[in-house]
Amino acid sequence: MENASNDKLTIAGVEFKSRLWVGTGKYKDFEETKKAIETSGADMVTVAVRRVNIFDRKTPNLLDYIDPKVYKILPNTAGCYNVEDALRYARLGREAGISDFVKLEVIGDDKTLFPDVCGLLKATEILAKEGFIVLPYSTDDPIIAQRLVNAGAAAVMPLGAPIGSGLGIRNPYNIKIILETVKGVPIIVDAGVGTASDAAIAMELGCDAVLINTGIAGATQPIMMAAAMKHAVIAGRFAYKAGRIARRLYAAASSPFDGML
Repeated sequence: MENASNDKLTIAGVEFKSRLWVGTGKYKDFEETKKAIETSGADMVTVAVRRVNIFDRKTPNLLDYIDPKVYKILPNTAGCYNVEDALRYARLGREAGISDFVKLEVIGDDKTLFPDVCGLLKATEILAKEGFIVLPYSTDDPIIAQRLVNAGAAAVMPLGAPIGSGLGIRNPYNIKIILETVKGVPIIVDAGVGTASDAAIAMELGCDAVLINTGIAGATQPIMMAAAMKHAVIAGRFAYKAGRIARRLYAAASSPFDGML
């Protein structure tokens, strides 16, 4: 039987053995962050360039707790509300030697934290031309998803629900349309996953991975939730590849009546 170890995700020639990606914000301290990451089994870890002191290594630093030989570090432009800031922090992450990968965020609204898709498209095109491997955080709009790919995105990361809301996958139908119409790049649900069943649903739809931060860090027991998310992503992936039964309005006997005594 196929197992998780030989079902790998590849982006820009980089292999990921886990389809659970994790964030590093909102933990009580760096030790808890490290333990949650280890427990999750993730090998892609995202860090906000704005919130990590990447140049002064004399002070306690999140990057001291994430071994780059074990994890692929994904700088993100969280907290950027315009194209210029997003470009600046993406470039800072690369100049500091963190990665050519960037999780691109251009936020359009302070209350909902929804993406500014116009700014996102512009920044994606610029960074892709500069050689970045751009993973844009977007709305769940299939048209925007395709335009991001056309602009050079190496993956598309539609939200399941607003950042940190824990509402789960609010519009699975849009996600399904994206999966059916956007070809050639991975689709990774980013934002809104609140518990293990949400992660499993995203994977059962056919998504290539799930990125989770608040759903783990904000749990009463983050380490236990990290383990739950790990197994949920594996279970959801297996269920998707196995192929669920058709939904029926009426019962269908699991044992045949033929040959009964």
